Amino acid sequence: MDTQAFKRSLHHSDRYNRRGFESPAKRAQALEKAYQSNLIASIRDNNYVLEHGNLRVKLAEAFGFCWGVERAVAMAYETRRHYPTENIWITNEIIHNPSVNDHLRNMNVRFISAEKGIKDFSSIKEGDVVILPAFGATVQEMKLLHERGCHIIDTTCPWVSKVWHTVEKHKKHEFTSIIHGKVKHEETLATSSFAGTYLVVLDLEEAQYVSNYILGKGDREDFLRRFSKASSKGFDPDRDLQRLGVANQTTMLKSETEEIGRLFEKTMLSRYGPADLNEHFLAFNTICDATEERQDAMFSLVDEPLDMLVVIGGFNSSNTTHLQEIAISRGIRSFHIDAPERIGEVLNTITHKPLGDDLVTEENFLPSGKVRVGITSGASTPDRVVEHVIQKLIKLTENKIETN
Repeated sequence: MDTQAFKRSLHHSDRYNRRGFESPAKRAQALEKAYQSNLIASIRDNNYVLEHGNLRVKLAEAFGFCWGVERAVAMAYETRRHYPTENIWITNEIIHNPSVNDHLRNMNVRFISAEKGIKDFSSIKEGDVVILPAFGATVQEMKLLHERGCHIIDTTCPWVSKVWHTVEKHKKHEFTSIIHGKVKHEETLATSSFAGTYLVVLDLEEAQYVSNYILGKGDREDFLRRFSKASSKGFDPDRDLQRLGVANQTTMLKSETEEIGRLFEKTMLSRYGPADLNEHFLAFNTICDATEERQDAMFSLVDEPLDMLVVIGGFNSSNTTHLQEIAISRGIRSFHIDAPERIGEVLNTITHKPLGDDLVTEENFLPSGKVRVGITSGASTPDRVVEHVIQKLIKLTENKIETN
């Protein structure tokens, strides 16, 4: 499919909207009322530090809602105000935050169901309103909804759209897109749908495996088995790894994306020589500014003297998971939670998700005496959720004082 031609056609449709319905001022006001926090604002004004009794909280200097998330959430809410009685659907979670998605459900926005990763669009009718989330949607989904006569509200983050534009450039020049991402993540699914020939690599280890194959050190059958669900149809590593362009899921770890890019540049340089490098390797910067800022702030936060670190965000949030990885890499005792309710005010418990594991509950997680807690949150987490987590910690430390 000529995805660029389809996008041009879609964007000129009177049933397509990617700007929303309300003024920026009204949009900001609605979000402030729903999600912003006076407590968090005061902590920011106090050099990102809160002192309360034995508790010292240090916030990361960049965390929480990014501009792309704010835009998507606000557009989703104003869509319901603009269409008060129509059927409104969303193709996936608007963002990876349970409280925000529950708010949409309470507004009678329906989420398209999926069985084993396959979405069921059968209930959507002509004239229904369909919201595309911040991660975007596949070109096949957009085409289906457009042909069905739906009103499409596109909240796709512009940074995600930038990656789509990059892989379309790869396709135009007959380069294979190496996409650094999680193969089942909705953003990577959308990005790969705009690519021509593509291969998804999860991390540096998989990228090194591909590099070795390019340099003649791999096994074809093993390669095909390993990437059978992470490559375009008919992918042939002997044919399709001769001309490469690198792109990424915008929420991946910035340092790893950069390292993967350098690895493939070095690989193609070794394979084809400096004179022909530009014929075999393309690189565009597709790292999201907000992701980069939050990861850089996390690296600064883990340099602080901390007793523990709390990372707040959806358990299926890629950018939040990578913040947790940074804490783990520094050996800091850390807890990934998705909501304030994961912390018990009386029993001093926390139910959290260790990296790559199931939920566990830890008792007496907050030690007695003075405690220094670092806090950050993923790009899909409202300030008010962070506020409620801090209030839980304050209550716990107060209870400890009372019972000692």
